[in-house]
Amino acid sequence: MARVDAVAARRMTGTLFIERDPRSPGSTRFWGLLVLAAVIASAGVVGDSTATVIGAMIVAPLMTPILGCALALVLADRRQVIRSALLVLGGALAVVAIGMLLGWIVSPPDAFASNSQVSSRISPRLIDLLAALATGTVGAFALVRADISDTLPGVAIAISLVPPLAVTGLLLTVHRYHDAGESALLFATNVAAIVATGTIVFLRYGVRAGAEEAALHVGRFRGRTLAAVTCVLLLVAVPLTTGTISVARDRWLAAEAKPVAERWAATGNWQIASVEARNGIVVVGVLGLPPQPAPAALREALDAGGMGDADLELHLVGGRTHWCPADTDTCGVRQTKRS
Repeated sequence: MARVDAVAARRMTGTLFIERDPRSPGSTRFWGLLVLAAVIASAGVVGDSTATVIGAMIVAPLMTPILGCALALVLADRRQVIRSALLVLGGALAVVAIGMLLGWIVSPPDAFASNSQVSSRISPRLIDLLAALATGTVGAFALVRADISDTLPGVAIAISLVPPLAVTGLLLTVHRYHDAGESALLFATNVAAIVATGTIVFLRYGVRAGAEEAALHVGRFRGRTLAAVTCVLLLVAVPLTTGTISVARDRWLAAEAKPVAERWAATGNWQIASVEARNGIVVVGVLGLPPQPAPAALREALDAGGMGDADLELHLVGGRTHWCPADTDTCGVRQTKRS
């Protein structure tokens, strides 16, 4: 395996360490591209345009300070670690703020409930962490090996950094705080994965030795640095595991509830429009003419089918919604609320 030499070490630090002066070429490039990427991503999410969101991924420069954190950790350069981390944090807050600004201007009446760009970023799972680890490895590898730097645009598309932050800002404007937190968790997952894989790749390729040859600042690397990075990954993995289990249970609930709902609706010649599960709540949409089947009968059927611990939300034609809590045999009418 080829080692990083002095020339490569200088190239890497020059690429990843953004200058302190806000008027420097590196700083102006970073903030200029970040603002443009935030606007593009927010507009793409509002317009539910995948192509536009991909364009924002390519433009977004957040990968630079994130990998800069990894390189600074390997070189044990505390000043650069702090500076890169602040750039990541400041950049993330700037994207969220731009997303909130656009959200205040163009929030749809359904609070982004039918937006595929939003729905795809509010349920992070362990598979997202696995994908981020692989993508972060490729990104670090492409920086170490200048001969494969052409892969970096693909890495930018594969890793989702700016779009989840834009989604967070947009959802905050419509008071969907839980979902906003989930999209922020997706961003944090990607950051943790990039830093972890970048640290390992840079260590494996002997970046420290190359930096010493180039007379760059190299501090004492301690094992606790790797331990801290590992702990961050584990902390991120906990809610992702919970999310994975929740998604699996929702899929099971929807599959089990559909035939039960269809049998219930057939008693009144009604039609099931949709059956899905959201965070352990069975949501059923029904179409038909009066008289309607009794919602309590569906509640009892779900209980008999082993779904007694799942709440039931029943949407009837005309907009009326019946709410049937778990462990009860009564249902009430209420207005549908978005989380």
